[in-house]
Amino acid sequence: MGNNDSVALTEAVYYILLILYEPMHGYGIMQKIEELSSGRVKLAAGTLYGAINTMLDKDWIQALPEVSSSRKKEYIITERGKQVAASELIRLQELVLNGEEIIGGE
Repeated sequence: MGNNDSVALTEAVYYILLILYEPMHGYGIMQKIEELSSGRVKLAAGTLYGAINTMLDKDWIQALPEVSSSRKKEYIITERGKQVAASELIRLQELVLNGEEIIGGE
């Protein structure tokens, strides 16, 4: 994994990577993010597809071959994307642990 991948992810990008451990199309991703975040994170279509295009360029996700019966393009996480998501999980855990140590110690 290059330095390029070891950056803090936006919440939206992190959620998209998590959701794409199973194949899903754009609208489904938007719904699932809203559901997972209890309505706190709502992605506009432009934001979603901008993020998807960036992640496709970085090889964090890939588009699945289109099924003729559906017009909706589905995406899935790549091995590289899984490494990025795992690194972000470790970073977030460190943030929480440090916060608990300082705030929780009051």
